[in-house]
Amino acid sequence: MRAIRAAHAFDGSRFLPDGATVVWDEDRIVGVESGCATLPESVEVSDYGGTVLPGLIDCHSHLVADATVGGLERAAAMPEQAIDQVIAESLATHAVAGVTTVRDLGDRAYRTLAFGERAGLPRVVASGPPITTPGEHCHFLGGAVGGSDLGTSVAEHAERGVDVIKVMASGGFATPGSDQFGAQYGVAELTNLVDTAHETGLPVVAHAHSLLGIQHALAAGVDGIEHFTGLAPEGARIGDGLLEAVARRGLYVDLTMGNDRTLHAAMPAPPPPLAALLASLGFTSLDALYDFQLSVLGRLREHGVVVVTGVDSGMAPPKQHGNVWRAVSDMVEAGYPVADALAAATSVAARVCGLENETGRLAAGCAADLLVVDGELSKNPLLLGSPQQVIMRGLPLPLGVRPLS
Repeated sequence: MRAIRAAHAFDGSRFLPDGATVVWDEDRIVGVESGCATLPESVEVSDYGGTVLPGLIDCHSHLVADATVGGLERAAAMPEQAIDQVIAESLATHAVAGVTTVRDLGDRAYRTLAFGERAGLPRVVASGPPITTPGEHCHFLGGAVGGSDLGTSVAEHAERGVDVIKVMASGGFATPGSDQFGAQYGVAELTNLVDTAHETGLPVVAHAHSLLGIQHALAAGVDGIEHFTGLAPEGARIGDGLLEAVARRGLYVDLTMGNDRTLHAAMPAPPPPLAALLASLGFTSLDALYDFQLSVLGRLREHGVVVVTGVDSGMAPPKQHGNVWRAVSDMVEAGYPVADALAAATSVAARVCGLENETGRLAAGCAADLLVVDGELSKNPLLLGSPQQVIMRGLPLPLGVRPLS
C-alpha cells in the first residue's frame, strides 16, 4: 500500500479543513483520513505541504488533433498508425498536466477506443466519429449521415463500443462553409437519434454554436450541450428563458473554455468569410469572443445550470491538451467559488462521463487518480498549472519533482 499525506485537500466537492491522508492499494483508494494520520510502517508514505485532490477531467478533447492549426483536418488523411501516435502523445500531455480522464468527442475510424485504460495514460471515454450531415461540420472524420440514417449510425457507434454519442446540431468554425446560424438536423431527427441512443444506454451530447442548434438539441432531449455560443443573424443571443429551460431540464453545459489567452494574438487571421461573420457579431478578436463566453459562464452560474470543464483540446494552439486547469481558472474569474470550479473538473465531470463511482473523488473504492499541487489551492487556483505529483490509477508519474522530506 501507498499513501499521500498533504497539508491541504479537496475531496471532489469541498476542501477538507485539516488536509488529508489518502491511502491506496494497487489502483484503488482504500482510505481517506483527516489530517496527518499515523500509518503502519509497511505503507510507503509521501508527505506534501501542498494540496491533494482528485485528478482532473477534460470533458471535450480531440485526441487525434495535435493542437496545431488544421490538426484535426490533417487527421482525416493520416494513416491509422500515425493517428495512434498522435493520440498517445496527446494523452501523455494530458497526464503530466494532472488530467487523469479524458472524454474524446470526435476521432476518426474509432481509433480512441483502443486507448480506454492504458497504463500511465488517462482513461478515455470515447464517442468515435461525431455524427454530422454530409459536407457539414467535421464531415471529414467519417461520421456524416442524412437524417433518415441517424438510427443506423447510432447502432453502428454502439456496436463499436462507444461510451457516448456526439452529434453536430449546428455548424462549426473548423469547417469552411459551415452554417453558423442554422441547424444541421431538425427536432424530429434529433429526437429519433436521442431516443435510439438512450435505448442502447448511451448519453448524447450536442455540438451547438448556433442558437437554433441549441434550441433543437434542448427540444430533442440531449444530455449535454457543447460550446453553447448562441449565434444568430442578429448577434449572439443567450436569453434568460433559455438558461432557465436548460437548468429546468437538468442538462449540463460545456463552454469549451480553458484557452491559453496569451496565444490569441499569434493565431493566423481566420478566412475572410469567417472573419466577416465574427465581425458582424461584434467579435473583432478572439479576446472579444472569449470575453463574451466568460459573461455567459457567469450567467450559467446565476441560473443554476450544471457546468463541466472541457477545452476542445487539440483544436488549436490556445487549446493545448492538458489545459483543464485553465478552464477551472476561467470559472473562478467568472465568479465561481474555487471549490465549485474544482468540482466541475472532478466529481461533476465524472458524473457527466458516467464515472461517478470510478473517479473524481477522494473516497474509498474510487480509482487512485490523484493530483498534488504545491501550496493552498483554495487560495490560488493557478497552482493547478504546476503539478507536483500525479497518480494515475495508482501509478505515480515521473514528473521530476520530489515530495517534501
